[in-house]
Amino acid sequence: MPAKSRFTRLDAFTKTVEDARIRTTSGGIVTIASLLIVMYLVWGEWSDYRRIAVHPELIVDKGRGEKMEIHLNISFPQIPCELLTLDVMDVSGEQQTGVKHGIQKVQLAAPNLGGMPIDVRSLDLHADEPASHLDPSYCGECYGPPAPSTASKPGCCQTCEEVREAYAAVSWAFGKGEGVEQCQREHYSEKLEAQRDQGCRIEGGFRVNKVIGNFHIAPGRSFSNGMMHVHDLNNYLDPSQGSHTFTHTIHHLRFGPQLPDDVTKRVGDKTLGWTNHHLNPLDNTDQRTDDAAFNYMYFLKVVSTSYYPLGWKSPISSADQGDSSDLVSIGQHGLGQDGSLETHQYSVTSHKRSLRGGSDSQEGHKERLHASGGIPGVFFSYDISPMKVINREERTKTFTGFLTGVCAVIGGTLTVAAAIDRAFYEGATRIKKLHQR
Repeated sequence: MPAKSRFTRLDAFTKTVEDARIRTTSGGIVTIASLLIVMYLVWGEWSDYRRIAVHPELIVDKGRGEKMEIHLNISFPQIPCELLTLDVMDVSGEQQTGVKHGIQKVQLAAPNLGGMPIDVRSLDLHADEPASHLDPSYCGECYGPPAPSTASKPGCCQTCEEVREAYAAVSWAFGKGEGVEQCQREHYSEKLEAQRDQGCRIEGGFRVNKVIGNFHIAPGRSFSNGMMHVHDLNNYLDPSQGSHTFTHTIHHLRFGPQLPDDVTKRVGDKTLGWTNHHLNPLDNTDQRTDDAAFNYMYFLKVVSTSYYPLGWKSPISSADQGDSSDLVSIGQHGLGQDGSLETHQYSVTSHKRSLRGGSDSQEGHKERLHASGGIPGVFFSYDISPMKVINREERTKTFTGFLTGVCAVIGGTLTVAAAIDRAFYEGATRIKKLHQR
């Protein structure tokens, strides 16, 4: 007999000889059942380890000098593209009048003809009408105001658009260009007449400072008159141009990039930390009016929102982000190479009124009075929340937790199985003894 090791006395797992073991049918059934249960529970532990959850956090937004993108898709079935202007301004004093970059106008057929798209073009409506065919010595008259600084020929107004810019610079109304040789040559009034019954859809995106501001879509070219921002409404309110109203449908409006579809599917509908983000509250909003002098106002509260996937790197500082944002094309701002996302969610309240003033007596609120005056159009005023939501992807269980769970499953299942098998064996033995008496 071999000498016993000094560790023999420490053996907590004593063995029985093979001849002392009894194998039963019930024991085999319990063993198979326990193995199946172990495999099922281990698979559950593995699935739980592989599951990714989104954990939301709320912090103070310490960013500064940042930019954000606004993406919109809005249809106006009763006003032509030629009359619509998109302007942006904020509390820092920055203004973007007649925004063109990143924005497209889609001409829509008249509502009684189906309202389908006719043509797609940039907001630069006169870009396809250069004055290259004119005599090199030609210098168009500006009809009163000085030539604009953007004129193709210094001191001259070569096109109808340049005459319009000259008028806007001195806050003069332009009308349909009657008596303006450049507009007659380009058939500007005829274009207005051709578009009289058409609609327009404005779509695209533009970049703004991340401060309190507003953007609006209103008729006519905009200009500043003293400290006031006004629009040339002559063509819009001209009865000969048809009945124009600001009936509109907001198909889509969002601040920043949208959460990708593959991430949405991976996160799932049960992850309450993110599901409300991509449900932009103004999507598919429909507003209708028969009053040309009508104003719609939407007041939005914008909340910065970040999405950090597994393996994300430390986000860049807000200062670096602000410096490089102008180098990123529209639609790519806020998208990280590691899948991270810097975007925004928003809440909204709305108000609408007739510019003629009056009360809401027809709606049963005689005490509610509206001031008269203003600019017809659709206005969006946005405020920036000082808080920021961070949605971070994390595994629900660590690998150590997974191994612990597997050991617990195996040990617990086999222990319970051993107790059940012992109970079956003892019961069968007692029943056999009772029958032998």
